[in-house]
Amino acid sequence: MKPIVAKLVVLGLWGVGKSSTVIRYAERTFKKVTPTVGASFFSCKLTIGNIPVLLQVWDTAGEERFKAMAPMFYRNANAALLVFDITNYASFESIKGWVQELRKNILEPMILCVVGNKIDLSSKRKVSRDEALQYANSIGALYHESSAKTDQGVGLIFESIARELIKVSGKIANDDSNFEDDDNMMAKSSELEATETAVEETVNLSINSIAHGRSVQNRCC
Repeated sequence: MKPIVAKLVVLGLWGVGKSSTVIRYAERTFKKVTPTVGASFFSCKLTIGNIPVLLQVWDTAGEERFKAMAPMFYRNANAALLVFDITNYASFESIKGWVQELRKNILEPMILCVVGNKIDLSSKRKVSRDEALQYANSIGALYHESSAKTDQGVGLIFESIARELIKVSGKIANDDSNFEDDDNMMAKSSELEATETAVEETVNLSINSIAHGRSVQNRCC
């Protein structure tokens, strides 16, 4: 079956764990990474029921000095992952600005997924699950909480986005499993089926083009 191909852009402040979350899913490992410069690209294929979904993931830089470059990466995106750190209230507020920017610049409907990361630091939580969930509901977004460090909930983020893409496509997955996201279901990314490879690219910082990149080694996704 021909896969559903979709562009997924990852947005959020520096330090919230955007890259660690993507790498946790793509490489099945946790890495403390240096700040992203421009953006990194991953291509991940997962299967929901009998339907393959290919996610072209653009992990963007969170530092303010790179914000002007963001439109290059979210242009023509089908879905956006909006990541904040549950121990940093400012990071939660920042995703509201990203939502406004996306809605102002992207006319086509897109799937939004708000993610509260670093639940392994729940004792330092500054953003309640209820507040974040209420906001996600108000903008028609999915909501997940995760820990890239301990691999809690990471796989469910990408699976839920894939399922929404399938719904939008009008296809029906031959899948008898009941999918739900609650406090009792925090699947690890390694527990969900994902195949094919991912290629990470460090994008050339030219504002005029994102076609040039330095390919790094292939990675299992």
